[in-house]
Amino acid sequence: MRRLAVLSALALAGCEVGPDYARPEVAAPTAWRDTPAEAESLANVPWWKIFGDPELQELIRIALEENKDLKIAAERVVEARARLGFTAADLYPRVDLRLESGLAQRSRDGLPNLPPGIDNKSDFYAASLDVFWELDVFGRIRRATEAERARLMSTEEGWKAVVLGLVSGVAEAYVELRDSDVRLEISRRTLASRAQSVDLARIRFEGQVTSEKDWRQAQAEYRRIESIVHEFERLVRENENRLSTLLGRNPGPLARGWSTREWPELPQVPVGLPSDLVENRPDLRAAEQNLVAANADIGQAKALLYPRIALTGSFGYESTDFDDLFKDTAKSWSIVGGLLQPIFNAGQNRSRVEIAESRMRQVLYAYEQSILLAFLEVENSLVGYRKAKDRRVSETARVEAERRVLYLSDLRYRGGVADYLEVLDAQRSLFSAELDEAAAIRDSLLELIRLYKSLGGGWPYEPEETAASEPAAAPGD
Repeated sequence: MRRLAVLSALALAGCEVGPDYARPEVAAPTAWRDTPAEAESLANVPWWKIFGDPELQELIRIALEENKDLKIAAERVVEARARLGFTAADLYPRVDLRLESGLAQRSRDGLPNLPPGIDNKSDFYAASLDVFWELDVFGRIRRATEAERARLMSTEEGWKAVVLGLVSGVAEAYVELRDSDVRLEISRRTLASRAQSVDLARIRFEGQVTSEKDWRQAQAEYRRIESIVHEFERLVRENENRLSTLLGRNPGPLARGWSTREWPELPQVPVGLPSDLVENRPDLRAAEQNLVAANADIGQAKALLYPRIALTGSFGYESTDFDDLFKDTAKSWSIVGGLLQPIFNAGQNRSRVEIAESRMRQVLYAYEQSILLAFLEVENSLVGYRKAKDRRVSETARVEAERRVLYLSDLRYRGGVADYLEVLDAQRSLFSAELDEAAAIRDSLLELIRLYKSLGGGWPYEPEETAASEPAAAPGD
């Protein structure tokens, strides 16, 4: 019993070989390029306040409940949690109930007084509780548990990354859909205007005011716009189908909310401090937990270089007569301590350590690369959002100028001062400008969504009751 107490004390006070995890130094920039760093960050704003359109909010809620990729990510968390429990169970004794019944044969040589003709066979019964406990003296099981716990946390962060990607993905798909709606509306309105131009050119041709060329040019322009209308109708349907898939639904029609022109602009977007990015983005937190797991794997591999100590115990009953099986005279027990020390395995265990160390360095480089790419995404999103807003202002001014050009060209044509080609060029320029303005508005919204995602926004997962009950901001407020 004294030996048992000593071994148990060793198990409880055992060391953990291998390096303890320490977060690596990250060379984060002190400030963003061309953007002042501040404590507040867009990432801290809940998604339902960023996306104020009630229809979009409802679509995001549906996606968070029904999206298949998110369900898969949630099941990965369940699996990782079970793996942690499976590994951690090795820290505790294993107890098994053993029941045996059979036929035992005794050697005649071992029974010299056994009369001839007497059968030396007899029944045998046994019932016992068997205990096995590996004493984790050098921390192999604890390091394995540490690794699985880190992998669980990485999987949970991966789930959060899927949530963030889903929220931003639905918002992007919705903006794309509303943009295709706007461009289809512009094209249909332009088509109606071209139909009037065709009628006017035909009347003027039949009245011998202009040549047939003007009429045919107007017809050709009408057919060109008609073809563009068909293309945008296809694009609207495809965007609906894409968004339906994100919602976990079969392709189908979707309700509409705000037009892209109705979304309120954010005059200034707070982006927080560069050093906060590692804490805000779930993908970076997941990458760090992978590093923690890889570091623990080194300790697990090193522990295999040292002895493995185990206790095996058994308490039960053994008898050749079932009626006497549970009597005091049939009791039996045993406690055995065992030690397994690797002596020669052709360097296999040391190679295992080298493999774990190499994998840890690979994960470290991947972690550092993830941080670099995160800073790249934020910087690109910042300049993209800022320049998209500038482009939007320029395109709006261009549309106003092109409308004036068309108005003047139409007056000159009706007055017989200019030919129809001048009107046609003005019409094309205005149509192109209107489509470019719609694209600029779309891009400014998409860049805002991408900036929100790159900063690690998208949380909390569910709106609070007070927030959910608040009315959405009116378009343009």
